[in-house]
Amino acid sequence: MTHFLEIAKNRYSCRKYDSRKVEEEKLSMVLEAGRVAPSAVNFQPWHFYVLEKGKDLEQFKAAYHREWFQTAPCVIVICADHGASWKRKADGKDHGDVDAAITTDHMTLQATELGLATCWICNFDIEKCRKFLRLPDHLEPVVILPLGYPLDSADPERHNEKRKSLSEIVTHGLPT
Repeated sequence: MTHFLEIAKNRYSCRKYDSRKVEEEKLSMVLEAGRVAPSAVNFQPWHFYVLEKGKDLEQFKAAYHREWFQTAPCVIVICADHGASWKRKADGKDHGDVDAAITTDHMTLQATELGLATCWICNFDIEKCRKFLRLPDHLEPVVILPLGYPLDSADPERHNEKRKSLSEIVTHGLPT
């Protein structure tokens, strides 16, 4: 049995993909993991655009100019629906981007469990993305998530050196 922490440690930002197509069953499981993710007030303010090998994906790849990105056989664009997202009353904070992040994380972890890889991309050409997908104003593209079989790897133990220790990020109890 695979434990959650093992899956989390095995997830990494893949930058080299095999060209083979992601099976429909696995793609559906990744999308389902996103669908069932929690969201503020359960508003589920997201929309997923799936682009697979072919003309649409090739055109879309102009929204992120990295050579390694061209190898991904599938891309999921996770959008926050600001017309449907919860806004905190105290300060008006729109939780659409937070909810998009939660659903993306669910998808990345499901992909990892299935032997697939992803790379969370936020630094992309927003205007090209909006144009390619013909997004209405209320949908914000938050994450581009390439998905496929990895041709590279990462050491699951890298977190021992590349992550802050718990003592650096956790405070127990109220400050004195």
